[in-house]
Amino acid sequence: MGSEHTASPDESSAAPTSVPVGEFTFRVRFDGPQDGPPVVLLHGFPTTHRSWDAVTPLLTAEGLRTIAPDQRGYSPDARPADVADYDVEHLAGDVVGLLDALGLETAHVVGHDWGAVVAWVTAARHPERVSRLTALSVPHPAAYSWAVREDADQRERASYISLLRQRGKAEHVLLDDGARRLRAMYGDSMPDEYVEAYLDVLADPDALTAALAWYRSMGRELEATPAVAMPTTFVWSSSDVAIGRAGAQRCHEFVDAPYRFVEVTGSHWIPEEQPRRVADAVLTPFD
Repeated sequence: MGSEHTASPDESSAAPTSVPVGEFTFRVRFDGPQDGPPVVLLHGFPTTHRSWDAVTPLLTAEGLRTIAPDQRGYSPDARPADVADYDVEHLAGDVVGLLDALGLETAHVVGHDWGAVVAWVTAARHPERVSRLTALSVPHPAAYSWAVREDADQRERASYISLLRQRGKAEHVLLDDGARRLRAMYGDSMPDEYVEAYLDVLADPDALTAALAWYRSMGRELEATPAVAMPTTFVWSSSDVAIGRAGAQRCHEFVDAPYRFVEVTGSHWIPEEQPRRVADAVLTPFD
């Protein structure tokens, strides 16, 4: 899969900019023409805005303006201590706040992993701010919640979450022995330069605790996420160890608009390993 790369973290063309949003300040990387159609790129766990480094050149080459923040907990100046501050409604609110700070009425919102969850919730709760949605790996939260409840395969795939919700124990397990287990989460197919870029942030215990707070704040409200009502593309990998087919195939039930399902092969790490497929998902128009 690595042969598809068009860029690496070390080839990043733009340093992050500090953007105040309410009481916090986020690190945000901007690429492309300032007047280009805006695309917000939301990373997941355990990555950062650098996960989009191979995707952004493909989007900006088509005239888009990409906006890739380090989300709440990942940006040092947006790292509250209370787990409740990482409720998904706050995370979606950060996206809306970022659009407000940039003077943007709407944007195409793209998310991977936890970033996909935030993208789904932003689109569902703030539909007037999302012109189009592209979600990678994680289906609509109601579809995922159903799969965890009803599908034995998905329950097994999600079993790791119980460890991540245990404050203190998860940090110790992931960072012990030179962050060996955290490194292992990226798998063998993730290029080393990405792993090192992510560990530059997440090897800091405070940053890791903040990132894990996303899991620790999870509640039943995700299952109650409304359907989305804008053109939506969902990209899922058949070899994803965390997300099974059951929820992926039910995702369409929670989109009340034109919908496209794209199945790819490869690991969970779609932006890093398959940037061309991601860019095509973003760029391909709906008929």
